Amino acid sequence: MPTNTDQPEIDDDIFAPEVIADPYSYYNHLREVDPVHRNEQYKLWIVTRYDDCSWLTLHPELFSSAIDAKDPLPPYPPIEPGEEEDAAHVKKSLQGRIIQTDPPAHTDRRGVFKKYFSAAHMKDWRPMITRAVNRLLDDVQSKGNGRMDVMRDFAVPLPLMVICELMEIPEEQRYEIRAIADQMDASPLKRAQRMHILANALRAMDAYIEPLVEERIDQPGNDLISLAAGAERDGILTRDLVLQNLSFFVMAGHETTINLICNGILSFIRNPDQWDLMRSDPDKYAGTATEECLRYDPPAIGLERIAAQEINLRGKTIQPLDRVRWSACGANRDPERFTNPESFDITRSPNTHLTFGHGIHLCLGAYLARTEGQVIFPALAARFGRFKLETDQLEYLPAINVRSLRALEVSW
Repeated sequence: MPTNTDQPEIDDDIFAPEVIADPYSYYNHLREVDPVHRNEQYKLWIVTRYDDCSWLTLHPELFSSAIDAKDPLPPYPPIEPGEEEDAAHVKKSLQGRIIQTDPPAHTDRRGVFKKYFSAAHMKDWRPMITRAVNRLLDDVQSKGNGRMDVMRDFAVPLPLMVICELMEIPEEQRYEIRAIADQMDASPLKRAQRMHILANALRAMDAYIEPLVEERIDQPGNDLISLAAGAERDGILTRDLVLQNLSFFVMAGHETTINLICNGILSFIRNPDQWDLMRSDPDKYAGTATEECLRYDPPAIGLERIAAQEINLRGKTIQPLDRVRWSACGANRDPERFTNPESFDITRSPNTHLTFGHGIHLCLGAYLARTEGQVIFPALAARFGRFKLETDQLEYLPAINVRSLRALEVSW
């Protein structure tokens, strides 16, 4: 596999199975030997130190989030011949998402949704989340076999229930949304026909959501779709932007929580002393345990930017329009920021991880994800003893933006 000429000890294949399985060893090594690393295989810079990642996210004027609009290079890994039309559709669909915009467009679009995802709404949402968690765990325990397919029985249905409640999507239609979302997971994968799969999923999501938008324009409620429809009615958003951002919320709103649940449970399994501590006082550790799960094995492990101008960082010259990827994996385990960063410690405080980003692009769903974690982990701790993995052969999706297990089966 190709290696960087300046750092021959660094393998630049960030999709290699060993990197997907254990990104922390890889990005820790980068942080120590070349914290602003030029990856020649995929033509991008990788930034891994906490201070650098924090600084990068606070300077949108230097590092643009409009990736699909500005990146002059083709997608990586390369797309297959014949996928050009699908790739163009994907690129157009992603450009309007809040996460891929810069000010002033970003300011206007984020302003539409900001209050809806504010901390003030958490008191309203927490009882609904608690009911959903208890309902699913009641079903798990009613089986009486001491086993749980975490993905199927809990991690997938819970955030799906929550995001669909926020959008007021009828319960009988929710697994249709999940089926489409499963296909959308293809975007960061190193797999055949990924652009064709993703383009079809994006079209299907638009086709599903658009009638709901039409309905809410005429009969608005207090849900997320009504909020977006109102922004269209007021001329703030176009129909395309409404569909693109609602699609993004469906995807991001459940994918993050799925990964938080599975990665968090796995962290507790591998650190049973911390699970025992959690069980000793679930309410006491609800907040700090959630933050440590977010830091230690985060749902999202890095994001990309495009350099807006020439930038000098740690003696490296980043050229305009260069790809720059900041790594939450590297930043969240930087020993210059965190004491004993390789330890999973649910008492860690303060815990200033970068899992949700920083600055103007701080994750809109951060309060929601935190609230879900603060309900989920205490509920699990109150009901279950130590979990045991049913297999040692864990497999992760070959993605570099998210940290996603394919399955997690446990017993107790």
